[in-house]
Amino acid sequence: MLGVAMVTAFASSPGQTFGISVYNEPIRTSLGLSHSQLAMAYMLGTILGAMPLTYVGMFMDRHGLRRTLLVILTVLLTACVTLAMAGNWFALLLAFAMLRLVGPGAMAFLSGNTLPFWFERRLGLVEGIRTLSIASAMAIMPRVNSWLIDACGWRTAYLIQGGVIFGVLFPAFFLIVRNRPEDIGQQIDNGKGLPDSHPHARRIVSDLTLSEAVRTPAFWVVSSGVGMFSMILTAIVFHFIPILQDRGLTVDDYELTMSFFAIFWATFQFSGGTLSDFLPARWLCAAGLGGLALSSVLLINVNSTAMCVAVGILLGASQGTFFGSTHPLWARYFGRRHLGRIRGVVTTGTVASSSLGPFIAGGARDLLGSFDPALWLFAVLPIPLVIAANWVKPPADRNG
Repeated sequence: MLGVAMVTAFASSPGQTFGISVYNEPIRTSLGLSHSQLAMAYMLGTILGAMPLTYVGMFMDRHGLRRTLLVILTVLLTACVTLAMAGNWFALLLAFAMLRLVGPGAMAFLSGNTLPFWFERRLGLVEGIRTLSIASAMAIMPRVNSWLIDACGWRTAYLIQGGVIFGVLFPAFFLIVRNRPEDIGQQIDNGKGLPDSHPHARRIVSDLTLSEAVRTPAFWVVSSGVGMFSMILTAIVFHFIPILQDRGLTVDDYELTMSFFAIFWATFQFSGGTLSDFLPARWLCAAGLGGLALSSVLLINVNSTAMCVAVGILLGASQGTFFGSTHPLWARYFGRRHLGRIRGVVTTGTVASSSLGPFIAGGARDLLGSFDPALWLFAVLPIPLVIAANWVKPPADRNG
């Protein structure tokens, strides 16, 4: 099941910003769109794609992971075919909506919801391992996509992506995926409960409903932090090349920066997940959010390849630390019975937030002549959440 979760995260690439961004210019020129028209289709498509995610979570709670994954793989294939056949702005909008629904939305969400049903003692560790796959996808897929576009054009490239993912994963998941260990006569952690000495043993809570979860400070602080990372990182990645070009740097600097970002994201996601098994999540959340703010300040002042590398390292370390600590938190704080609905609501807000970042940054560049005002805004916004991270405590401890 760890392998299933990793493959699902990797297979979300066609709908992720790092997977789509390589196609932006070929799509724009082929359809005769302006930069603003392309950005508008992406923003609106992202918002539309976020809307059904709560229902995906409810579907998972009711019908299980296996059936939900098979449905979402079918939607992914449909999205890739729709984009490959797009002949105008409205068809592009529809394709973007489906891609954003299944990429950073449903597939990332289902990947993240797989392991809490199978692990508790080492949930942080296996979550860190799981997210190595998305970091690998970020390092690998832009180059694969560029090769496919050069070899057979952007339309055929998307058909190949969708066809390969569906053709391989649909039968594999049909045969392999199981919803819970009880379905095959097993128990979570193979029946080995947490010892009393374990730092998380004292706060195992009963399953909370969505309405109960949203009444806890931890829910709002962590979900706001997830949305903050989504908004700021999507803005930076979507506009990274023009941001660097405005400072006299090149596409080669962008590729180098993204490589370091992926490496340090994977490294700190793994270490952050491992540390979350032993340290309070609030410390790691604060560290990640603080690093995100500093990354924006550093990007404002970038003027060399070495500084680009520093930006990639700090961004990757910050994201890895934050998400390494928060991925295990949802099951540990709120239980597993309503996990799909709870994380579905969070993912809806996360994907919607990702639509705002590129729009804010692009608007600043068009209206004010520079990305710097948006980057300063991105440097300031995480600071209140760094302070609020002190309230990231298990519900059983929130009055203690």
